[in-house]
Amino acid sequence: MNDADYMRFAIDEARAAGAAGEVPVGAVIALGGKVIARGRNSTRSGKDPTRHAEMEAIRAAAAFLDNERLTDCSLFVTKEPCAMCAGAIVHARIARLVIGAADTKYGACGSVLSVCGNSSLNHVPEIVFGVLGEESSKLLSEFFERLRTGSLKKETGTL
Repeated sequence: MNDADYMRFAIDEARAAGAAGEVPVGAVIALGGKVIARGRNSTRSGKDPTRHAEMEAIRAAAAFLDNERLTDCSLFVTKEPCAMCAGAIVHARIARLVIGAADTKYGACGSVLSVCGNSSLNHVPEIVFGVLGEESSKLLSEFFERLRTGSLKKETGTL
């Protein structure tokens, strides 16, 4: 499997989040050629601002490995992580971070802030941008367009 294959799994998670009325962001964590954890945004349904896709995947991977350190893992996420998620990525010691779409408002992996990639911190993951970036970006732009027009509320009965 290659980066695009794993990112397709993350996109599947993002689609599921969007279908549930959540901002469509998805994440998967891989180790040794296998997906060991998945996550999708659930902040609205969970009424919890920490339930970002990356955080959900990190929690699941840590539980799967029975370890807070994810040192040999790769995280694939459809949108650039925010500062909270980037901090968790650093603390978990994730080896590799593969990002679909950049986030020019909240991105903390180089777009706005540099939490991941900051050599002043004790861990710096390898960062790859743009894997299936257009598809990831399109999911977000379509979601927010439906939100602005009110059609999302009709589709999901939420928001």
